[in-house]
Formats: sequence, C-alpha cells, structure tokens
Amino acid sequence: MTIIRIASGVGLVLGLASVQASAQALEGDAERGQQAAGVCVACHQADGMGMDNPNGESWPRLAGLPAAYIAKQLHDIKAGRRESATMMPFANMLDDQQIADVSAYYAEMAPWPALPTAYQPADPEDAAEWLANRGDWAEDAMIPACNQCHGPNGQGVGAVFPPLAGQHAGYLQAQLEAWRDGARHNDPNRLMAGIAERLDEAQITMIADYYATLPATLAVPDAPSSEEDAP
Repeated sequence: MTIIRIASGVGLVLGLASVQASAQALEGDAERGQQAAGVCVACHQADGMGMDNPNGESWPRLAGLPAAYIAKQLHDIKAGRRESATMMPFANMLDDQQIADVSAYYAEMAPWPALPTAYQPADPEDAAEWLANRGDWAEDAMIPACNQCHGPNGQGVGAVFPPLAGQHAGYLQAQLEAWRDGARHNDPNRLMAGIAERLDEAQITMIADYYATLPATLAVPDAPSSEEDAP
C-alpha cells in the first residue's frame, strides 16, 4: 500500500513538472480576451458556464478555470494533441496572444457560488464520495482518489489539475470515456488515461454526477461579530 502511494506521488510530481515546463509564457489581457471570446459564447454562454446537453455534446464551464489550463487545452486542440472536431475551427482562429487573452478572460469570470441542487449521499459511506475522497485500492482496482490530484471537494490544484466541482456531468463523463477509450491523450504522463482505464461505466457516471453537484466555489464562513467575541 505504501509503495503504491509513493509511486502515485512520484507520477504526480513528474506530471506536474511536465505541464509546468510546457506552460505558455504570454501574459493574457482579459479585456482583449472578451472581444476575442465572441465566437465562444454560442456554446460556452455569455457567463462562461457552458451547457449540459443530455441529448448531445455538453460544453464545459470555463468560468473560473485557471488561465494556464484553458490555454493548454486550446494549444493542444490547435496542434492536434487533443481531438475535438467542434473546437478545432475556433482554436485555429486564435493566435498565441489571443489564446492567452481568452484564457485570462474566462479565468477572471466568477462561476456560480452554489448550484441549484446539492449532492446528497444515501449513507455516510456513499460510493461516489468514497471514490472521490479515498479511491479504491483493492488489488483488482487500484484507483487513486480523485481529490489526490484535483484537491479537496474537487476545487482544483493550481494550473495543472482543473476544478471538477460545478462542471457539467455530461462533459465530465465524456472526457473520462475519451481517456478510457484512447480518444483523449493530452494528460501528463497518461495520469488520467491510466485511471480512466480502470473505471467501469457505472463508476464514470457516478463520479461525473457527484462532482457536477458540488458547488464551484466553497462558501467562506462569516467572521464573528464583536458581540460574539465578547466574553
């Protein structure tokens, strides 16, 4: 068990270094990005929250995602490292500076602070929460916890591991299936591909639904008033 966790951590560090080394150096301008993002609105909406389409392709929330992560995806699509027939024409319309600008624009947009519905586990050992927070270390599974990379409650970690909380379930499921089936392969050191290959269809659906119903941002408790502080 200890060896497995150490190996997982080493892979994580190597993946982090790989992505950081390839990060784009251009500084984005959100005001210019708003103009360049005009073509993005039809799918990703004016508020950057995207759309979950149960009968077709779901478009992801971009609002609040790290700029470096958005830029990497656009560069990968443009270069053919990530396959997306829908996004390819739009990515090809943007030069490197426009990609940096659009990424900065969406990164500065605020996602919904809360979702209309919250995830309600059926019991304290709900399977989705267990997989997200603890993984499945049985010998026939060896699945690390999602939160190991994507942070507590799926809030994301830096520019490498994007937030999952508040992302559309249809989009999350489609990406997990794409990694599992080999249609998507732009993750560092095949970290996601290696995990997705060990997930069955029920687990993919379950984890996508779980993160889609978590709030995109964590609520910050109000500071106590001076009266409450008084002895």
